[in-house]
Amino acid sequence: MNTRYEGIKASNGIAIGTIYLFNREELTIDESKIEENMIENEKNRVETSINDYISELDNTEGANEAQINIANAHKELLQDPYFSDTINSKIENELKNSEMALNETVNEMVEIMSQIDDEYLKERASDYKDIGYQLMYKLKGIKPKDLSLIEKNSIVISKELTPSDTSNMNKENVAGFATDLGGKTSHTSIIAQTLDIPALVGMQDISTKVQGGEKAIIDGDEGVIILNPSEDLIADYESKIKVQKEKQERLKEVKDKEAITKDGKKVEVAANIGNIEDLKIAIENGCDGVGLFRTEFLYMENDHFPTEEEQFEVYKEATEMLEKKPLIIRTLDIGGDKGLDYFTFPVEENPFLGYRAIRLCLDREDIFRTQLKALVRASAFGNLKIMIPMVINISEFKRTLEIIEEIKSELDQNGVEYNKNLEVGIMIETPASVFMADQFIKYVDFFSIGTNDLSQYTLAVDRGNENISELYSNYNPAVLKAIKHVIDASHSAYKWTGMCGQFASDPEATKLLLGLGLDEFSASSSKIAEVKDTIIKSNLKEEEEFANGLLDLETPEEVEEKVKEHN
Repeated sequence: MNTRYEGIKASNGIAIGTIYLFNREELTIDESKIEENMIENEKNRVETSINDYISELDNTEGANEAQINIANAHKELLQDPYFSDTINSKIENELKNSEMALNETVNEMVEIMSQIDDEYLKERASDYKDIGYQLMYKLKGIKPKDLSLIEKNSIVISKELTPSDTSNMNKENVAGFATDLGGKTSHTSIIAQTLDIPALVGMQDISTKVQGGEKAIIDGDEGVIILNPSEDLIADYESKIKVQKEKQERLKEVKDKEAITKDGKKVEVAANIGNIEDLKIAIENGCDGVGLFRTEFLYMENDHFPTEEEQFEVYKEATEMLEKKPLIIRTLDIGGDKGLDYFTFPVEENPFLGYRAIRLCLDREDIFRTQLKALVRASAFGNLKIMIPMVINISEFKRTLEIIEEIKSELDQNGVEYNKNLEVGIMIETPASVFMADQFIKYVDFFSIGTNDLSQYTLAVDRGNENISELYSNYNPAVLKAIKHVIDASHSAYKWTGMCGQFASDPEATKLLLGLGLDEFSASSSKIAEVKDTIIKSNLKEEEEFANGLLDLETPEEVEEKVKEHN
């Protein structure tokens, strides 16, 4: 009774139900080689499978928001010429059959994406896995299992759920789910949050601990699943569910309100996005703007450097969708862990500290200038701001400003409109930028703290290294002091500081960051209402006293304990 297992919190909430063990159909790959006279037939099989899947994705009648978003993401990948060209090359040049060629191509793409350090991009590997499954089913003529048909109050347990599996879940019947694999920023996790289904991922072997039919509780808030719970425990959790439902109803009312503390401090609660589909979700969730628009997908999902016009259309659309709300677009942060199929990066011993982001952009000003020109032009259509990543030297930022001024002069000569008061800021994600914040603030319009990298570099801890992952903590006093120093530097010059790292999405950290003086929280869309709710119920002066008191603590454990008590 009451057997507990821990997992990664993918979607908050509590679920009580009966376990449905979901095992995927076994797919045995035909590894036989083909004759040359079979090449065209195998290529046609692949093309037919891709076209059939795209046709299915185009049929969005009755689809929910999560399903539409997955369909659009999958279509983008399927229509990438590199994907189909790689499959066809294996068929033509290596005489591999369509199943082998597809399987190898998908595995290669999954491997590439899995090596990326950026959690958001890394989890796109699951999309390629999903596409691989769907196309292989079609090549083999297999109809996949349908999770929309399971019984009411089911808790789905599986080794892995693809985005398609998750988006096809019947929210009325699926109470929650838990998987062996997966990360908290995967599309599967994002869909669970969108559908408001409690979920745990990365549980390693939970699918081997159950047989199906058992009673279970998923506590997405605590990150645990409880098998065979007692009647008393079920009653306790039923009371918690009632409280949570009341909270959810309150958050629906809060999401479109301004985040103003009881004593009158107004704070922006923006969203982190990677594409237009993400922006639609963010707007629906009540964002005050966008604090981080990652532009890497424009480059990574292409077979060439995107042109000025291709970029301009995307930036313009996003700017217009937000109307007068701010849209902060981060310039290209490629290199290190994020490569391109059409550009060769130098082999480096430590690429994360190497030829990437602003360093690459200033070395290849042709690439950088193209993006900056598209951004400056798009600024005419709303409240667009430009953010430069990985800046450590003031000379880097000054050169960026020089290029922008050159672009403005060119646009003036051609009578092209743009925002004359276009703001340009930097991401604070290295100790160098923290120590130099007092000097940087003379030239920038704003700071945005990227806690994912800042914590990693400040603590000298690779957050992807399982052996030392427990040392990585945004609550480390050294990180908090860095954040406070940056905020104070901006305020001394009457400018502002935002945060676009995952720390800003942590509702438990909201009061702490508010007390440190943070002016803008850029969070995951699913957390916007909760962050706003916390701010609205807070008193700034009280939170300032609380936050300042934490700066003298010695360990992250002490900080976390105090934060939990305070919340």
